[in-house]
Amino acid sequence: MRDLAGGFGYLLAGQRWVLRHGRWLGFGLLPGLVSLVLYAGALIGLGYGADDLTAWATPFADGWSSPWLGLFRGFLTALVFCLGLFLAVITFTAVTLLVGQPFYESLSEQVDRTEGGEVPESGLTLPQELWISARDSLRILGRVLLFGILLFGLGFVPVIGQTVVPVLGFCVSGFFLAQELTSVALMRRRVQLTEQLALLRGRRMLALGFGVPLVVSFLVPLVAVFLMPGAVAGATLMVRDLVGEDAEQGPEQGQGQAHSHSQAQGQGPAQGQAPGKQLSA
Repeated sequence: MRDLAGGFGYLLAGQRWVLRHGRWLGFGLLPGLVSLVLYAGALIGLGYGADDLTAWATPFADGWSSPWLGLFRGFLTALVFCLGLFLAVITFTAVTLLVGQPFYESLSEQVDRTEGGEVPESGLTLPQELWISARDSLRILGRVLLFGILLFGLGFVPVIGQTVVPVLGFCVSGFFLAQELTSVALMRRRVQLTEQLALLRGRRMLALGFGVPLVVSFLVPLVAVFLMPGAVAGATLMVRDLVGEDAEQGPEQGQGQAHSHSQAQGQGPAQGQAPGKQLSA
């Protein structure tokens, strides 16, 4: 439970950080606004076309009598839209981070800078970073689709489909949303995707405490846009905990002491070894 509350604490700390640094709040809003327009159009299209898609996918039900036909297809239509919304919540962050890679990387660097110590750098060019970000996002999307299909099928199970499945959906969304956001700071520390997932699985409740409230918030489109800069800032603060840079500190402590642990060990980013590799050694 401490990690669950800690994850939420990092989310709040990130929002406070961008409010104290107003220029970075405005700087980080631009990619979210672009993504919002794209996703709003896609969801509106899905809302209008879900009925036709459901009817096309269930021709065997054409001869059913009323009200069973309407109830069955209405339920499936709702599930299709919920699945689309589920995928939108997950991929919104990935697409926004891809569109705003230079913006959010600069924001993440500034968070590290204000917390003290050296600022880790990936050493990659922008095209390389964009390629890695897009590749990893597709790999995560594949995992999300597998979970989405499984949860979609479980949605047909009476009682469980209406109670347990939505909760599991929020947890899955929250975990992968946390991964997408922390990837900005972890990539600068040269931590690969497999190591990123291992770090988050090792602190699963921390990831859920950070990601699940964001998933709930992101259901309101404009809220997603305004929370994104603070979410990136909070994810950077959380990464410092995950890799041991702030092992002794909470989300609101440690100004000017971010790299004391890594410097004491002589294995910080300045020595060219990624923290994720230190952890796996």
